[in-house]
Amino acid sequence: MRRVVFNQKGGVGKSSIAVNLAAIEASRGARTLVIDLDPQCNSTHYLLGDDANNPESDVYGFFEQALSFQLKPLPPHSFVHATPFDNLSILPSHPDLGDLQSKLESKHKIYKLRDAVVELKEDFDVIYIDTPPAFNFFTLSALVAAERCLIPFDCDEFARQALYSLLNNVGETREDHNAHLQIEGIVVNQFQPRASLPQKIVAGLEAEDLPVLATRLPASVKMKESHNEAKPLIHLAPQHKLTQAFVALYEELSARS
Repeated sequence: MRRVVFNQKGGVGKSSIAVNLAAIEASRGARTLVIDLDPQCNSTHYLLGDDANNPESDVYGFFEQALSFQLKPLPPHSFVHATPFDNLSILPSHPDLGDLQSKLESKHKIYKLRDAVVELKEDFDVIYIDTPPAFNFFTLSALVAAERCLIPFDCDEFARQALYSLLNNVGETREDHNAHLQIEGIVVNQFQPRASLPQKIVAGLEAEDLPVLATRLPASVKMKESHNEAKPLIHLAPQHKLTQAFVALYEELSARS
C-alpha cells in the first residue's frame, strides 16, 4: 500500500500524520517506509533525530542521479536508512532538494519516484510519502507514485478555501497520470471540540459530502514533545489521548482497505 499525505497549505500536520501512522503500522509488524520529499526535512528529523543532519544518502541523491545517464545507477534501497524503531525505515530529504526541481521538470522525470516505489515494494509492505506544502514537481511525483491520498485539514477558513483547489489538483493528477489514485479521506487535525468554529467548518465539509474521516486528532502539546524527542507517539506515550486518536485513525483507515 502506497499512501501520500498531501496538502498545499503549510502547518497542517502532514509530517506528524505521516510519521505517526507509519510508526503505528511498523509497531504492528508491517515493514514500513517513509519517503520525505519536503526540503524542510521534518519527517527526516522526526525519525532520525541528530542523525538527520548528515545522512550518507538521501532523496536528493536519488533524484540527482536521474538527471544523467548512469550505466549502473544505485538502486532505490541504497538511499533508504533504518530508524531506531523496528520495521520502520526512511528515505530522508535534504534542504537543497528544491534546487533540482527545474532540472527534473525539464527532463520529464515525473515517473522516477513511481518506478522506485515499485522496486521498493519488494522490501516494504507499506510506504508513506510526505510532501512539501505546494503543488510542485515533488508533490506531483508523489501523487503519481501513490495509490491513496490522505489530506490533513486544520479547522480554519483559509484551509477550507484551499481545500477545493487541492481536490482539483488530485483529480487532474488521477485523470492525467495515475488512474489508480484514490482520495482516502480528509483528516481533521488540531481539532478543538468545545470551540464552535471548528465544529461549524467540519459540519460544512460533511454537508458538501466531502470525504471527511470520522476520527478527529485533538490539539495537544504532546505532539511538540514527540518532535523534540524524535520519537513517534506510539513509542513516547502510547496511552496518551492523542496517541489513541492516531490509533483510531489508523484503524479507521485499515477498515476501509
